[in-house]
Amino acid sequence: MAVLAQLFENWCGHEPQQISFLPQSGSYRSYCRMLAGSFSALGAWNSDARENDAFLSFSKSFIKEGLAVPEIYSEDPIEGVYLLEDFGSDTLFDKVKDRPFDDKLKELYKKSLTGLVDLQLKGKDCIDYKKCYPRAAFDRDSMMWDLNYFKYYFLKLVRIPFDEQALEDDFRNFADYLLQERSDYFLFRDFQSANIMISNEEPFFIDYQGGRRGALQYDPASLLFDAKARVPKAARQELIAFYVGELSKKIEVDKTAFMGYYQGFVLIRLMQAMGAFGFRGIVEKKPGFMESIPPALEMFTDLLENWTLPVEVPELKACFKRMLESDYLKNLLKKHILG
Repeated sequence: MAVLAQLFENWCGHEPQQISFLPQSGSYRSYCRMLAGSFSALGAWNSDARENDAFLSFSKSFIKEGLAVPEIYSEDPIEGVYLLEDFGSDTLFDKVKDRPFDDKLKELYKKSLTGLVDLQLKGKDCIDYKKCYPRAAFDRDSMMWDLNYFKYYFLKLVRIPFDEQALEDDFRNFADYLLQERSDYFLFRDFQSANIMISNEEPFFIDYQGGRRGALQYDPASLLFDAKARVPKAARQELIAFYVGELSKKIEVDKTAFMGYYQGFVLIRLMQAMGAFGFRGIVEKKPGFMESIPPALEMFTDLLENWTLPVEVPELKACFKRMLESDYLKNLLKKHILG
C-alpha cells in the first residue's frame, strides 16, 4: 500500500485521501480505489510478474490504437503493483443482473461487441505476443488444459461417470476440429460481462492479460454464454448475428462457416467455465460460482437439443446428458443454493 500511495502521489501530486478495497473476484489480483480531490485511480497488486507484464504491455499497445482499455498511469514491476485508469464501479454484469433484458441493455451489449471487433482486429497486429502468458495462442495445449479442467474440476468433483479413454479420444477429436478454424486474431480469453466496465453508457475492457492468438468465435461465445449474466436465448441469437454483421464491415466473413465453428467454441468455453465453477465454488468455496451452474446447465440443454457439430464426440455428449440427469449434482446444488 505504501508503494501504491507513492505511485498515486507521483502521478497526481497529492497523497490519497481515501482508499477503498474492491471485492475479490475469481483471480488472485487485488485492487483498491484511491481518491484525492478530483483525482481517482485504481491501484492493483499481483505477485504473478508475468501476468502483470502481459497486462501492462497489452494495455500500452491498445491505448496507442485508441481501444477502449484503461490507461496505465504508473507501475513498479519489482513490487508487482501498478496504477491504472478508474472507470467507476459499474460493470456490464451489474447492469444485466436481476433486471429484464430490455432494449437499453441490448444496446450496451451491441456496443461491447462492436468494441470487441476492434480489439480482435487491431489487437491482432499491435501486441507483443512474446508477453502472452501462459500461452501465445489458443492452441492444442490450451484447449486440452481447458478440457481437462472440465474433466477434473467438474465431472469428477460432481461424480459424473465416464470412460476415461473414450473421453480423451473425444477431447482430441474436438480439438482437432476447432483447430481447423483460422486462429491468428487477438483472443481476449475472458470476455465476460464482469470484465466490461460501463462509464457514461460506453463499454471499456479490463482483465485481458490472458489474451493470445485465437479464433474470432471464442470471445463472443464467452460474452453471450456467460452463465452469470443469463442472456436470453433470443437475445443471444440476435447479438451473435449483430456481431457477425459488424465483423463483416471490417473483413470478409463466410457467415455459414463462421456459425458452423461458433457452436464448438461455445462448448469449449462453457466447459472451461464449468471447471472454474467447480474449482472456485466447490474447492475454494468462493461465493457466486455455484450459483452459475444451473443457468449453465440450461445452456447445455439447449445446445444438445440443437446439436450441429460435424465431429463425433459420443462420450462427451453422453457426459453432458449425465450432468443434466445427475441426482448427486441436483442435490449438491439444492443444498448449496437453498441451504
